[in-house]
Amino acid sequence: MKSTTFALFALFCILGAVLGGGAAQAKVLDPATPLNEPVQSSLIGRSVLIEEITTTWCESCADIDPYLMGVADAHGSRIAMVAYHPSDNLDAFQPPAAQHRIDRLGLLHGNLLSTPTFFVEGESPRTGLDAWNEVQRDILDAEVQRQDTTTLQFEVVQTQNITTARVLSFESNSEQLHQTQLTFMVMHHGKSVPTDAINPGEATRDRVVVATAECSIGNTSVTNEIGMVSSAVNQSCTSDFTVSFENLEEFSVLLIHENTIESISEENAGLGTHGAVEVAFRSRESQDSNSFTTALLVLAVGAGIIAILPRKGSKNLSE
Repeated sequence: MKSTTFALFALFCILGAVLGGGAAQAKVLDPATPLNEPVQSSLIGRSVLIEEITTTWCESCADIDPYLMGVADAHGSRIAMVAYHPSDNLDAFQPPAAQHRIDRLGLLHGNLLSTPTFFVEGESPRTGLDAWNEVQRDILDAEVQRQDTTTLQFEVVQTQNITTARVLSFESNSEQLHQTQLTFMVMHHGKSVPTDAINPGEATRDRVVVATAECSIGNTSVTNEIGMVSSAVNQSCTSDFTVSFENLEEFSVLLIHENTIESISEENAGLGTHGAVEVAFRSRESQDSNSFTTALLVLAVGAGIIAILPRKGSKNLSE
């Protein structure tokens, strides 16, 4: 990886942090937080969804992925970032839930997608590290173009072996609610890559989507459940949609209001979200909004030359 390329990546990430400096931080809790009593998400929904297709064997993915958690922290609640590992017979994880989400993107973008590829609100694919400036512009464009968003809230609680998330609040001005669904996604942080796998990167991966469940608002029914222990709805998707999954040491739960696959296929509805909110239970180096600058420090050296100081424990990116 050329140092100038990584410099540009860092520069655009830090620019995003500056522009989003006034945004509230996404709810990130220490993984040791007791969950014997319910923990509630923020009552919001304006987070922009960024979906990444990545693999454990991809060299450029191995270079970029360790820094993306810092990107998420720098942007605060402005973005929610997830990683899909495909069922390609090579990736070390290949969770069916991730492939389900990739197939959803494929409805409009086709199935031949390189890695890493980023989608901001399901729009134009941006592939490779050099495209990150386009990703940043897409984030800003999405924020400008959004008018009304759905306000969402959910709670998370644990028993001995099971974590449960349940919808608490839903408020939307959408005129086509019958064509939409609520989707829970579970991300595994610090997921270990098997030692016998092709792996040019670190020993773990973050933001790995391992489970999802979808509740059709029009039909008041769970239409997909992948990787969950269980999912259910009693009165309505918008009041008591509930999912359960096996306990993970570090994880995030993301609740999304989005169009159903049927409306995308038949009504030409978009892939973007109407609202999204996340709660994360994971470690992070700093609690302030400038934490990403401790991971990547960009220095102007001479005329137009940018140098990168690698984060502690990382390889020398200038090599």
